[in-house]
Amino acid sequence: MTPQDESLIPRIPVGEWADGAIDWLKANLSWLFDAFRTVMNFLVDNLTDLLLIVPALVAIPILALIALTLRSWKLAVGTVISFVLVLSMDQWETMMQTMALVLVATAFAVLIAVPLGVLASVNSTVSAIVKPVMDFMQTMPAFVYLIPAVTFFSIGVVPGIFATIIFALPPGVRMTELGIRQVDSETVEAGEAFGATPWQILRGIQLPLAVPTIMAGVNQVIMLALSMAVVAGMVGADGLGKEVVQAISTQNLALGVEAGLSVVVLAVFLDRLTAALGNPGEYRTSLIALGQRAIAQRATTTV
Repeated sequence: MTPQDESLIPRIPVGEWADGAIDWLKANLSWLFDAFRTVMNFLVDNLTDLLLIVPALVAIPILALIALTLRSWKLAVGTVISFVLVLSMDQWETMMQTMALVLVATAFAVLIAVPLGVLASVNSTVSAIVKPVMDFMQTMPAFVYLIPAVTFFSIGVVPGIFATIIFALPPGVRMTELGIRQVDSETVEAGEAFGATPWQILRGIQLPLAVPTIMAGVNQVIMLALSMAVVAGMVGADGLGKEVVQAISTQNLALGVEAGLSVVVLAVFLDRLTAALGNPGEYRTSLIALGQRAIAQRATTTV
């Protein structure tokens, strides 16, 4: 910028304002950040211990059974092969640490996103406010979220979770609102004609019909949480992200490939499972679908 431009357009100290706001939050809400740190450490540490207390050779068949129950035998076989590969690369423990971080961050993101999306779907004013905020959150570079996270919580797993929750939140809000708004208006009108209250319509008609879209949003939340969990390794969060950062800093190509491949394995597994939860009827070889057909056939035979 030339001196003439500088005289015409004075500098707006947005960065200084943001820095001042963060300092104010840190000074006045330190109790809240301490409580968040305590809760997150407790949840992640205990969930990690729970995931690791089961031997890998026992956990892999259990995870394969979950895949078979919800999705298909193909995913079950793929789960066994891919997780055995992760185990053979000595990345099982770090993958469980990453899974714990992703599950905790996803749970909190969904607990915030779904009610906010529901509120936005029934209130146009809330929707008009939420949309630009979600646009801002979704387009902000992921690394930027690590700056206030480290300021509030120092280094470790907690700033990683904090940044992950914020980064992964928008798709959950958007897809929840979209799913409810896309429910057929004639179906809603039929409920109103029978005297149902707005709450009854929301609970009994709109939310059940919006479940596939909401679950698609949850799927996106998990994928963004997983991508951010890797970035969180830069601030000391244990798991595959820390392995990737170490591989970059030491130029260890072998470690980077193994950690990256383990991230892919975990991402595919979580993606396929959450997709199956959103559309259980599409997967005819799952144990749930087979059981439903067996029950229906037995009922038909009895009649």
